[in-house]
Formats: sequence, structure tokens, C-alpha cells
Amino acid sequence: MSLEIKVPPVGESITEVVLSRWVKNDGDFVEMDEIIAELESDKATFELTAEKAGTLKTVASEGDTLPIGALVCTIEEGGAAAASPKAEAPKAEAPVADKVSAPVAAKSGESYATGTPSPSAAKILAEKGVDAGSVKGTGVDGRITKEDATKAESLKPGAPKAAAPVAVAGSRNERREKMSPLRKTVAKRLVTVKNETAMLTTFNEVNMKPIMDLRAKYKDQFKEKHGVGLGFMSFFTKAVCEAAKDFPAVNARIDGEEIVYNDFVDVSIAVSAPKGLVVPIIRNADSMSLAQIEKTVIELATKARDSKLTIEEMTGGTFTITNGGVFGSMMSTPIINAPQSAILGMHNIIERPIAENKEVVIRPMMYIALSYDHRIIDGRESVGFLVRVKQLLEDPARLLLGI
Repeated sequence: MSLEIKVPPVGESITEVVLSRWVKNDGDFVEMDEIIAELESDKATFELTAEKAGTLKTVASEGDTLPIGALVCTIEEGGAAAASPKAEAPKAEAPVADKVSAPVAAKSGESYATGTPSPSAAKILAEKGVDAGSVKGTGVDGRITKEDATKAESLKPGAPKAAAPVAVAGSRNERREKMSPLRKTVAKRLVTVKNETAMLTTFNEVNMKPIMDLRAKYKDQFKEKHGVGLGFMSFFTKAVCEAAKDFPAVNARIDGEEIVYNDFVDVSIAVSAPKGLVVPIIRNADSMSLAQIEKTVIELATKARDSKLTIEEMTGGTFTITNGGVFGSMMSTPIINAPQSAILGMHNIIERPIAENKEVVIRPMMYIALSYDHRIIDGRESVGFLVRVKQLLEDPARLLLGI
């Protein structure tokens, strides 16, 4: 008796998945609850397990797109068929006659078509000035085809030979890869956001020296006490949470004809994973300490790289932070993560000359960008929010004192 294994429900909004990889092969014996395949949705990767022990019989192939409830494989009871103790006598092979191609009958003589060009071939030969008698036909009964005429060399006296094409150095191969469900979903969402929101971006710059000095002074004690390094993401997350208290529209969203304001801040962090961009969420970031934020960021980033994030860990979020600076980006205009209304972009830290107390000094500077939905966030609010973030980062004591 066989048991059918079907695509299980993996999320309320997910209607189909892609069979990304078979962990076990067709005909393998599998134990109950053993992982047999990996399924990939537009949000995460899931493991398909055997619901009983037996022999695996695959139905779907790697790369197939399967709707929820579709048959993936069956599991037959028992293991692979045991070899019979009584060896079977080898069957006598019937002598197989050698397959010899029948010789092609020799032509009994040339036909009227021999050496005669087709109309298209005749035109090409005339343009080249080539005598049809000098061309050997490869068509039926020796007829000269268009291909024969194209290959024929020009015999016009003094006719210049066509220049040989110059060989291009290096490989010019092309390869095609099917877009993953995650990449297709990201592409669709980004286009939707561009088309359905009134998105604008405002910029500012932050002097990172105060934070860098603070980190240098306390990083050893911080790591010794909390077991995690003190990075920039925790400072930016806390700054965003504090600024959102003064400018609640930045932490809101549109729902139909209503604006939904949140009295909490769930910060989404954009993470570059092997299969594409994912955005896990730091829940209630506004009530977390710097150490708690750093630990959560590391945990989520590790899960993202290992494709272990759950749907719940990527669903929701009220505001997003993306850090293009880790890749060397100096400035960008990040796209809003719908249905949120704003996203903060961090960038590379570059030492630049700035005016400080009427003197030119060199400081580690970072450009920051806030993309926002102008339908619910006005220019005054967007600029004010970014200025508030700048103030909190340039004077980290404000983050602790809440001023």
C-alpha cells in the first residue's frame, strides 16, 4: 500500500511552491519524518518530510511549480525488493543480427537536375559572378542549393574577397536561469510600490564620530557582558524608534481609506540572502536595549543566510532599515517595503572635510536617505524625522536619556 505525499499548506497567502531540491532519490528507502525534499515559496524555504517509512517514488521533478495540495511523491510500504536467495539462471541471449546499413544504390547516371541551381541559388551565383559548373550541388540529384551558392567562392577577375570576420577575444556564451519564486515576488512588489505610491526621498548626512568613539571606548566591556558585538544597526534602530514617537505618520500605513497608526515599532531589516533579498522583523524594537537588538539582528541574519526564516518572522513590520553601506554604496534611494510608508537607507562611511566650529576638520560621514509615501507623510514630517535621527546619532546620549 502506498501513501501519497502532497504539498502542505505553508501560509495563508501562499498558493504555490517550487520543488527546489530532492534530498532523497527515487527508489531510496526513507525513515518516518526524514527530510525528503525542499520546497520554496515566494517568502521562504520549507522542508518536506516522509510521513511513514518506505520506498520513495517521486512524481514531481526539481524546478516544478506545484499548487498547494498537489502530489509530490508516494511512499511504498517496505524497503527495496530483496534479492531472491535462488539465483536466477541468466537468460540465453538470442543472437542479434548485426545491423548493416544497406548500401545506397549507385546512381544510374546524372539526371537533368545535376548541376542545375535553384532560382535563389542562381541569383546568388550571378551576383558573385560564379559559374554554376564550378559548384558541386548537394541537393536532390545533385541540384545546387541556396546553401551551396552561398558557400561558393567568387571567381570574378579581381573581385575582392569578403573580409573574414574578426574573431572576438573571450567567451560570448549566454545562460538562462529560471527566476526563483522569491525573486519574482520581489520584482512584482517593487513595481507595484513604484506604481501605487507617491514615493519621494529626502537626504541628510550624519557625523559618525560620536558613535564610533563610543563603540571604541565600550566595545570590549559590552561584548564581555552581553556576548555580542556593538554594531551600528542597534544605534540606527533605537534612533528610528525614538524619532517615530515625534513623527508617528512615518510609522503608519494606509489601509483602504484609513490611516493605521501604530503605538509600537516593528523594524524590518533588509538582509541579502543566497536566494535573494529578505526582510525579517525585529518585533517591539522600541522596547529593546541595544544588546537585545544586536542579538536579534545576528539571529535573524543567520537564519536568512541559512534559508531558515519562517513566514511569521517576515510578516508585518512597520518601518524598514536597509544598509547598502556594507556593499560600498555611497548614496541611494531605497524603495518602500509595502504596505509600510517609509524606509531608511544607511550608506558607506567616508572621511570627508566638513565645517565644525568655523574650522575645517576631517570626520567619518554617512549619507542617510528616507524614502516615504507622500500620500500620508508630508515634507515637513519626512525632513523632521530624518533630522531627529541625525541628532540622536550625533549625540548618542540622547538615546539613553530620551531627549
